Amino acid sequence: MSENVEKDRSQVRQKQMIANHFERLSRAKEEGKKVVYTFVPGNLTELLGALDLLPVLPEINALQSGMRKKSGGYISAAEKAGHSEDVCTYVKCDVGMLKNGNFGPTGTKLPEPDLLLLSYTGCFTFMKWFEILKQEYKCPIVMLQVPYQSEGEITEEMRQYVAEQIRDVVVPALEQTAGKKLDMERLREQLRWSAKAEDDLVKVWESAKKRPSPIDGYFGGVHYVGPIFSSFRGSEEAALYYKELREEIEERVARGEGAMTPDGPQAKEKYRLVVEGPPNWTSFNDFWRMFSREGATVVASTYTRVGGLYDQGYRHSPDKPFESMADYALGCYTNLNLPSRVNLLEKYIKEYDADGFFINSVKSCNSFSVGQLLMLRELEKRTGKPGGFIESDLVDPRYFGKANIENRVQSYLQMLDARMNRPLVPGEGLPVALPVLGRAP
Repeated sequence: MSENVEKDRSQVRQKQMIANHFERLSRAKEEGKKVVYTFVPGNLTELLGALDLLPVLPEINALQSGMRKKSGGYISAAEKAGHSEDVCTYVKCDVGMLKNGNFGPTGTKLPEPDLLLLSYTGCFTFMKWFEILKQEYKCPIVMLQVPYQSEGEITEEMRQYVAEQIRDVVVPALEQTAGKKLDMERLREQLRWSAKAEDDLVKVWESAKKRPSPIDGYFGGVHYVGPIFSSFRGSEEAALYYKELREEIEERVARGEGAMTPDGPQAKEKYRLVVEGPPNWTSFNDFWRMFSREGATVVASTYTRVGGLYDQGYRHSPDKPFESMADYALGCYTNLNLPSRVNLLEKYIKEYDADGFFINSVKSCNSFSVGQLLMLRELEKRTGKPGGFIESDLVDPRYFGKANIENRVQSYLQMLDARMNRPLVPGEGLPVALPVLGRAP
């Protein structure tokens, strides 16, 4: 958000939450606290909290580095150390940050991990990433192996396989790191707080079904999901944040206000879009303004569900702790097959009454980008709504050609404007939906 735009109460709360967490991390070693590095999709944050372990999430550090304009230098350092241009830029940013002192988003040095907790949920890169970190930090690693939803459903056998791993493999490794046994009652309490936060987050997401939408479900949405996707899920602090956020959004609905943008409230909601794929972090507000200044509001997105499909009915459960954590890991968006992803996007387009949909295909993220052109064509055929397609990257500034991407976005919105009141002829939207390839000039 622009410095001149007044921040909501929830934004102020979230900023303080994050600052406090990194302050705790900066003191971890001197206070004898143990630190676990883990990932966003399928993470087991409640388990870590129940054992007083402090989480660090490398993806979050990388995207924060992108927003702080530091990722380009970190990526260059990693490539000079031998990492290929084709490697996920989150990985290279993390490695480069490590090589440059490992300073986090608040400027304080991050502690080295006492354990690497690898929850594998559909992204092969995660495994190679933690192999690299294990070599760097010389610390233990424990892996939660999560079966891929190849048939589009979670079977009881899959659920029990993951739940047994959590109970018999992950928990003992965490207990050894923490130096104490897991308190099941405390874990159940953490899961109750998770479910409460998830309830309120779903109400925030679903507020976008209203006209005008009081939220942007993609650009604004990545701020909303920060606490629940990272270090805070399972805490009373997170539940209070989502309660406050929900109340703020309800107030916006009551006043008939549109979504917030980097320049303040959206003056007029002209287009309603659904977006597939992660955002570009190095030019985040520039990318957002390409849509908001044209009156385009994103009412739903898949990226804001990458850490949990709560709006599809999932909740963490204190009654079945290990089974519900297993369902969480199995049900992450990156663990869904392509037909399931298409079905979900079709559902969002229809339920949120979108005028069209847009795909940001990320050059170095195969977990998202594989099959996206096929998804685009299938969604156009099913919904009759035109799709747009660009290519950029997560945190590599070389792959965000602002002028090229802005031209593509404007061309798509102009085409959408011309077609909003007539059916799409199959394939008609594709000429302006070609990828933007190559480096920025």
